Amino acid sequence: MNVHFSSKTDMWATPQDTFDALAAEFGPFDLDVCATPENAKCPRYYTREDDGLAQPWTGRCWMNPPYGRTIGLWMKKAYEESQRGALVVCLVPARTDTAWWHDYAMKANTLPARAVEVWRGCELRAVPERGSGICERSG
Repeated sequence: MNVHFSSKTDMWATPQDTFDALAAEFGPFDLDVCATPENAKCPRYYTREDDGLAQPWTGRCWMNPPYGRTIGLWMKKAYEESQRGALVVCLVPARTDTAWWHDYAMKANTLPARAVEVWRGCELRAVPERGSGICERSG
């Protein structure tokens, strides 16, 4: 049985050291677009009940979305809000075989040979972390 992507939850808290490193480079962040009161990384945040997909994203946004079937919707929203001027930093699994990865994460010109990437406009830089991709886009 393959359990590589199996989990009891699709919500994973961002490790504080990972968030701190990215906040030092791109922050301070104004908005955590998909959080719980217990794991929110910003004073302003949207919960599942708030439905961050239906809300406006402004300023410097942090996104660690649910790692389930809706992740493509979150990546689409991040891309769209970046086109409206938000800076969005996304902590997402590097699932290069998915449509959302090709439709949104691959919008950069180049990809470094690292598991975690920071996407800033058309510049893509590596961040030393394992197992996930970080995409940041500013319109």
